[in-house]
Amino acid sequence: MEAIKQIRASGEAALTDEAIVSRVLARETSLYELLMRRHNQKLYRAIRSYLKEEQEVEDAMQDTYLKAFEKLHQFRCDAQFSTWLIRIGINTALAKLRERKRIFPFSLLVDQPEDISNLITQINFMNPEHIAIQQEVKQLLEKAIDSIPEKYRIIYTLREVEGMPLSEITECLDLSESNVKVRLHRAKAMLKESLFKLSENCNVFEFGNKRCDGIVERVMKALPDSKKR
Repeated sequence: MEAIKQIRASGEAALTDEAIVSRVLARETSLYELLMRRHNQKLYRAIRSYLKEEQEVEDAMQDTYLKAFEKLHQFRCDAQFSTWLIRIGINTALAKLRERKRIFPFSLLVDQPEDISNLITQINFMNPEHIAIQQEVKQLLEKAIDSIPEKYRIIYTLREVEGMPLSEITECLDLSESNVKVRLHRAKAMLKESLFKLSENCNVFEFGNKRCDGIVERVMKALPDSKKR
């Protein structure tokens, strides 16, 4: 995309999220693309924790970005933009679930499984055969994560897959830190049996390349023309 090339060439890619938000609010709408590209992967993984149909996930992402743009003036610069965006994304995903009447209550597990500090160990694959194995492992891992009830799945995804700090997760989900820790502990226990011998793969639930370009292009086309604002 020409816009992102110009941004990179001008050094604007080094701007903080807060600085970009300020400039977008000052009608530099093209910079919104940079925010999307920075946070596409994290937003995708968060929404993917609730929705499993890929087209539905991308629709929810597009809705999230458009809602965030409309509410950009409400963003407080003393907060993390990614946290604010993910909260909008989660609310959008939950709204879609409610529309399909797929919200079900989940009872808490009563057992207290042992903590797993090294649930999955990282290994590097170098040759084509290992790359194929890596893809199979990734699919198994994604399937295993999908099998966890959503209230545990979202926390596991944000913490273990995306690497978000606990403080941001508590803010995203409006939960106490102790509650987040308990749910994370139980999520790991649920995954123990199927993932014990699998490798950590930070590329699960990828959202890049053409798919990233696609969502950015659709959102940018849907935004109001900055010259007409």
